[in-house]
Amino acid sequence: MSAGRRVLGVASDCREDPQLLRGEATFIADVELPRMTHMAILGSEHAHALIKGIDTSAAEAMPGVLKVVTAADFANVMPLPCIWIPGGVESHFPPHPYGLPGSRPLLSGDRVRHVGDQIAAVVAETAWQAHAALKAIRVDYELLPVVTRADDAIAEGAPQLHEAVPGNLNAYWTCGNKEATERALADAEVKVELDLVNQRTINSPMEPRGAVGHYVAATDDYTLYASTQGPHNHRFLLAALVLGIPFNKLRVIAPTVGGSFGTKGYLYPDMALVLLLSKMLGRPVKWVDTRTGLMRSTVQGRDHRQHVTLAGTRDGRITGLHCTSYANLGAYPSTIGPGVATALMGRSISGMYQIPAAFCEVYVAFTNTVPLGAQRGSGRAEATFLMERLVDRYATEIGMDPAEVRRKNLVPNDAFPYENGLGWTYDSGSYRENFDKALELAGYTDMDERKAEARGRGKRLGVGIACYVAICGVGPSTRMSQEGMLGGTWESSNIRVHPTGEVSATVGSASTGQSHYTVYAQVVADELGIDPAQVQVMEADTLRAPYGQGTYGSRSFSMAGPSLALTARKVKEKMRRAAAALFQVDVDKVVYGEDGVIFVQGERETQSKTFADLAMALWYGWNLPPEIEPTIDETTFFDPPDFNYPFGTHVAVVEVDELTGQTEVVSYTAVDDAGFVGNPTIVKGQIEGSIVHGFGQALMEQAVYDEQGNLVTADFRNYALPRAADVPFFQLDRTETPTPHNPLGAKGAGEIATVPPAAAVVNAVVNALADLGVQHLDMPLTPEKVWRQLNPEGVAP
Repeated sequence: MSAGRRVLGVASDCREDPQLLRGEATFIADVELPRMTHMAILGSEHAHALIKGIDTSAAEAMPGVLKVVTAADFANVMPLPCIWIPGGVESHFPPHPYGLPGSRPLLSGDRVRHVGDQIAAVVAETAWQAHAALKAIRVDYELLPVVTRADDAIAEGAPQLHEAVPGNLNAYWTCGNKEATERALADAEVKVELDLVNQRTINSPMEPRGAVGHYVAATDDYTLYASTQGPHNHRFLLAALVLGIPFNKLRVIAPTVGGSFGTKGYLYPDMALVLLLSKMLGRPVKWVDTRTGLMRSTVQGRDHRQHVTLAGTRDGRITGLHCTSYANLGAYPSTIGPGVATALMGRSISGMYQIPAAFCEVYVAFTNTVPLGAQRGSGRAEATFLMERLVDRYATEIGMDPAEVRRKNLVPNDAFPYENGLGWTYDSGSYRENFDKALELAGYTDMDERKAEARGRGKRLGVGIACYVAICGVGPSTRMSQEGMLGGTWESSNIRVHPTGEVSATVGSASTGQSHYTVYAQVVADELGIDPAQVQVMEADTLRAPYGQGTYGSRSFSMAGPSLALTARKVKEKMRRAAAALFQVDVDKVVYGEDGVIFVQGERETQSKTFADLAMALWYGWNLPPEIEPTIDETTFFDPPDFNYPFGTHVAVVEVDELTGQTEVVSYTAVDDAGFVGNPTIVKGQIEGSIVHGFGQALMEQAVYDEQGNLVTADFRNYALPRAADVPFFQLDRTETPTPHNPLGAKGAGEIATVPPAAAVVNAVVNALADLGVQHLDMPLTPEKVWRQLNPEGVAP
């Protein structure tokens, strides 16, 4: 056992927790600077309208108001860019001056395209004064027709949103082998079809978004404090592609971030507004969003309408899979929205199954809704839902147990690396072992007895299985460029060893609650054979941390973690070379011990130095040969050869109340495989949170727009989230199949367990109602919707 194994891979408490639990962490709302001012933003009350005029005079005269701005004040500022276009296909976007796909202006000047579209901003001495002044701004609208569904938006005669996007079609994107799939469907012994709605949902982090801009005229420097997942990315995008200022004139700092789930990796107009207004006023400007503001202006998730077909044999072999999807991009392309709607979903639809022919086509359309972005498990959750619903439908059609159908079609262990025919090459897997473990833990063979017992209590018990593969570890920069990403996706780290033997590790990622400081310290301590308490971790400040790409797609531990491990190995190697010089032996005679002691092979008792000894020796530099520079300061940029592919099997058991239609998840079993796990305590927490997130989509969450494009569910009075009482006891376990694509063998973990719960829960409810002829229900499975299945005549039993 290596020294690292003593601290890495071991459950431990999180060093972040005490500060959070005591309320001592600094969030955006806690950032206070001298002479701070406050900004509020006016959002459109209409989903689609021309702006005929804006009168800000009354607002400008309000107490405490310092500045009111509209689009006219930023005529020379570039629009926000979109940096992920669907790869290999023709795409249409609003324009950007650098020839990039454009996204949106900072403020809308001539037209609004969704409720919440930002029109004007007010800066005042207090936040209350700024919000009060918003009510005094008068906007003259000319209303336009509205469209809120992707399939409606590309229909002939639909309202047009952007002049540069004919027919509202951003892109028609495909993957897989269309001809082979059509042959498979034509030749199939059995063919099943489903129409699915993967409903739009709203990200609900505990902390809304916020930003503080601070411009210093004396040095012409800008500082942005933001609740962001990617400080370096936002620095690059803002400086180079929006503000047009030198890169080294903008510093971005992310204080403690209270959750994100994908939403805070995007570039929003408010980030640029606080910087520009700070320069205009010569004072810092703070903006903190409200809950309703977040729901009306922060990217939303999911939102596909799909027609899917599965072909198979009578004995349970899947032979073909076809998917046509209509993806709702919203009113504007968010920073990476088009990529989320295409590659992440389409290339993932075959899941854990070996399917000879598969094809996916996606129509990506603009509508009068909030822009689409990532939500925990984005793309992969939508793909898993359709595949796992189809498998159950297929099993019903051929009269076979759904578990047996799955078992027959799992990719076998000897098939890895496995090309899924849709563009992904799975790295490693032990799907059968994972699957069997989950079913055994769930007591799958005992369900008939449990169903009978539940019926005696007026409950219908159902069981649902969902298997998944989730692409993670974004990523290999070359591959991401092929997918249309306009930027690199590597990750970096730096380790500086101090003369007294302590270590500072800086990383390019940024935590939004994933306990980076704990697990990164474990990685460094593991490699160096020192105590994690000796390791200081820093990130999320572009002035202090090395360049990085941020935290998204469950990439931190499998990208920044390996980068840190490689950097620590450079530290070890330099210490070995320094020790060889001090001991006057060849370097190949020097051993770096598991406990951080460096010694001459076979002479540990007489010829050895501690980690701290060598740190001091390298600090002094007295006895070093010319080829060894003093001190230790090492950096690594890690770009993996390919993605990694965690996987797993989840089993949901539900009880449906026959009187009320209420669904209760009575037990939930999850066996996930994230490769090597650095800290089981942290991963367990992420798995539990992810599962609850999946319950939300299955049972209660939905962004609802009415016919005029109003967001009906714009606060927590109308948008339901799972509560503690909705969550059963979890049975969690894991298998461990390391990836060959990074030196830790780690796969993504943070969001993977969000991918299968919706499918598992819906499969379970449909199973509970199967004897009524129910074959499918669209999410969310509200009590009213389920009750109507129990009472098709509208009369209670």
